[in-house]
Amino acid sequence: MNYQTYKPHKDLASIVKFYWTLEVPFDPKNQKQKIVPDGCIEMTFNFGDKIKRYTSETEFILHPNAMVMGQRTKSYYILPAGNVDTFAICFYPIGFVNFVKTSLDNLVDKETPLAELFGQAEANELEQQMIQATDSQERINIIEAFLLKKLNEKNTISNIVKSTVDVLLKTNGTTPINVILKDDVSKRRQLERHFRKQIGISPKQLGKAIRLQTTLNLLLNKKSETLTDIAYEREYFDQNHFIKDFKDIVGFTPKEFLDNEHMALSVLFYK
Repeated sequence: MNYQTYKPHKDLASIVKFYWTLEVPFDPKNQKQKIVPDGCIEMTFNFGDKIKRYTSETEFILHPNAMVMGQRTKSYYILPAGNVDTFAICFYPIGFVNFVKTSLDNLVDKETPLAELFGQAEANELEQQMIQATDSQERINIIEAFLLKKLNEKNTISNIVKSTVDVLLKTNGTTPINVILKDDVSKRRQLERHFRKQIGISPKQLGKAIRLQTTLNLLLNKKSETLTDIAYEREYFDQNHFIKDFKDIVGFTPKEFLDNEHMALSVLFYK
């Protein structure tokens, strides 16, 4: 597997987390790979063979070649049908709302073709430019020109949403929402409403995804010696709480995750 990441232009750095590319030659022995929620929305371009996303043990749908992967509330399996050659834009939680008019809860747990978000003509033109580009840097230049043009039409994100996301990112998703809002019930209702429209999922779901992301980083890079240490560092009530939350989202316990052949791609992303 060849996985590379690239930094965005300074004018997009508060919105785009990074760009990434992935190249994997086909191997008939490849196993399904589980993808876990990370709190980000991604726009992806597939230049290789089709990629399957499993909806059950045996049933699957094929990813569109140019699409937006909405926020995820649960893990899911994918399996390439052949060679993988992908370019993607990973947006911060508050990033993607700046480029579309649709409510982002419409994109949750599914893959939306670019044509549905930007119109057929504009989406086709962008996809063809990306296909014809000769390398990753040219693709970055193309996508940044597109995003900067769209940014001029941006919708303003709610202050209450931005401040909440800022706290969740700063505290690695460990701060309870009632603490952020100081137990103000009216603000809670307002936040929930705006959050689903501008982020796609609830504040609690985003906090869990961010917390999981940083937990996986600790787990994979062995920055903590034991599961108890990780539970303590990530402010879980105890080790059992940590293991339960982890399994609810990932589908495996932390120990099962480390040696699971279905997690090779996630290990690559989080390492």
